[in-house]
Amino acid sequence: MTPALSSLCVGPLEGLTPPRISMALGADTLPARELLDPARLAALFDRFGIQYGHGDRRAVGSLWSKWYFSVLSAHSLAANLLLERDLPLGLDDLHLQQSPDGRISGLTLRHAGCPLSDLAPYPRFATLLDGNLTPLIEALAATTGASPKVFWSNAGNYFEYFAGTLAGHPMALPGVAEPAQVLMKSRTLPDGRRNPLYRPVRYVEPVAPDRPRRVRRLCCIRYLIEGLGYCTNCPMGCRRTTRIAREDG
Repeated sequence: MTPALSSLCVGPLEGLTPPRISMALGADTLPARELLDPARLAALFDRFGIQYGHGDRRAVGSLWSKWYFSVLSAHSLAANLLLERDLPLGLDDLHLQQSPDGRISGLTLRHAGCPLSDLAPYPRFATLLDGNLTPLIEALAATTGASPKVFWSNAGNYFEYFAGTLAGHPMALPGVAEPAQVLMKSRTLPDGRRNPLYRPVRYVEPVAPDRPRRVRRLCCIRYLIEGLGYCTNCPMGCRRTTRIAREDG
């Protein structure tokens, strides 16, 4: 790893493992391009789904994607917003570190990235959106049968979360998250396409006077696996809790 990337894993990112910088593949490493192979992706979900009793494939795929999007968003946004570097995250360039159960636990990069050539809100995230998320989410939806909106919601949830978290990073300048926030507030991209990261999260009635409740716009469908129920920021769970509170009141 380079000193610059290593220095990012402090403060709110202290628990992250810095990306490896290597052309060599370890025994636990998966070329990201292989995730576009339906057979390879299905086999991965079979392995990951063991812990969930091989439950609903749509929910298994969604849960797997949350691990992936969490690692991807944290490193991508940290390098992008704190260092103004574009990491090589295209599926042809990226390799993924895996845990024994198939979760994505880290990234292996060919190099430490390049200075961003355009600091406008969309171009600076184009590698992430067009080179990684768009083709992968198409593959995830096709393999699992879940709507692409489920996976975009998962990706957007972590994109929004880590953008906000970086404000507390010791390397952050004032307004560090603004480019990400501007992107998420736009319904469309510069070329007219619908923005799949548009407002992935909303903040509703406060759970404390100074802390509004953070709620996803779409459910991750993990409840389709018996025994899991809703996430703490699930819109379905939020509506149910609000209804019960009103009935009890």
